[in-house]
Amino acid sequence: MKYSTLCLFFCLLTGLFNHASAATPPGREFYQIKIYHLKTELQVQRVDSFLSAAYLPALHRAGIPKVGVFKPIQQDTADLKIYLLIPFRSLEQFEKLPAVLEKDAVLAKAGASYIDAAYNDVPYTRLETILLKAFRDHPMLQLPNFTGPKSDRVYELRSYEGPTEKYYVNKVKMFNEGDEIGLFRRLGFNAVFYGEVIAGSSMPNLMYMTTFKDRADRDAHWKAFGADPEWKKLSALQEYKNNVSRNTQYFLRPVEYSDI
Repeated sequence: MKYSTLCLFFCLLTGLFNHASAATPPGREFYQIKIYHLKTELQVQRVDSFLSAAYLPALHRAGIPKVGVFKPIQQDTADLKIYLLIPFRSLEQFEKLPAVLEKDAVLAKAGASYIDAAYNDVPYTRLETILLKAFRDHPMLQLPNFTGPKSDRVYELRSYEGPTEKYYVNKVKMFNEGDEIGLFRRLGFNAVFYGEVIAGSSMPNLMYMTTFKDRADRDAHWKAFGADPEWKKLSALQEYKNNVSRNTQYFLRPVEYSDI
């Protein structure tokens, strides 16, 4: 093979490789929803202090730039809650995070009153974790674009449980192949994430979070969704019937120090 021909061959090969690399979609993220269950306002204050002054800065140092912290708009006084949404590039990053944080001397010092709490002076009642994998057609977390005060915003976290694993897979398909994600996008729901629950207390299920500037904005969006011809057509398809057995809605508000 002549030199010029060889060069042309490698140029073409390199071009094809670069084109294939550029066309490769971004990897699907993983999400941890961490829920603090608390009994008293004092516990809420202790956890708030730990998260804002110690834990979120440590997550930022560990390569996680955006972490969401939310509280229910209407708290159950018998079971106070704080929600964390932590995105991960991979399961490996999720698995290695505890070891990374254990070596963080700044975290150990700034969060000492929480980390070293005595057994009879605990900062929370229990911790709950839900692990999710991003949907194929919404592979990465997206930040909502709001300029109004966080105190007015409504972040709606929804959990869709399926009657069986097969029905659950069918609902995920409805979001992807059925383009329910596209419908939400077209109607401006400002979705932060859509995720398949890998591990959690209510399975099989999926969860997603949409965001609104206030409650009136939220209600207007859902009214438009229910009346949309595309949704009526999609929801009428026989192939997607009965794929949700329980729909649970959590109305949350981001705290001031939340990144999301």
